[in-house]
Amino acid sequence: MKTFYRYMIGAEAVLAGTFLLIMVAVIFGGGVARMMHYPLNWTGEVATGCFAWACFLCADIAWRNNTLMSLDLIVDLFPPSVRRAIVYFNLFVIACFLCYAIYAGGWLAWISRSRSFQGITGVSYSWVTASLPVGAALMLITTVLKIRTAMQDHRVVHTAEEGVPSAW
Repeated sequence: MKTFYRYMIGAEAVLAGTFLLIMVAVIFGGGVARMMHYPLNWTGEVATGCFAWACFLCADIAWRNNTLMSLDLIVDLFPPSVRRAIVYFNLFVIACFLCYAIYAGGWLAWISRSRSFQGITGVSYSWVTASLPVGAALMLITTVLKIRTAMQDHRVVHTAEEGVPSAW
């Protein structure tokens, strides 16, 4: 399972980078075509779709690597037991929100399956709206792993009272 997860993380990073590169290339190509008096009207829509997917994939990567913005100024003033409780509460709220985002995003993708994406025939709007439940599911996996890590670190904290260094 760890091997599959490692491959999934790698594929997610490659896919996110690919979407970002496609977005930049399409926007640049659209600008060059417009300068040559041959505008490509579909470039903005394709870039928007790539941006949606890249945003959710990159959000999971940032969440996994703890590179999202956080304000710990007040939390750091509390004792370790209160900080642990705040961490568990935050992770629980995040997990609940992501479960709702999976449900709502899945419903949105389902009801928009017959709508064409920005007038591009043959491309369903669901391909873009599916980025929400997929990204939320990936972030939920990351959140569950963070909860597991926090619980394992909690065991380390309990042994710290017996003289072992604390991870918190």
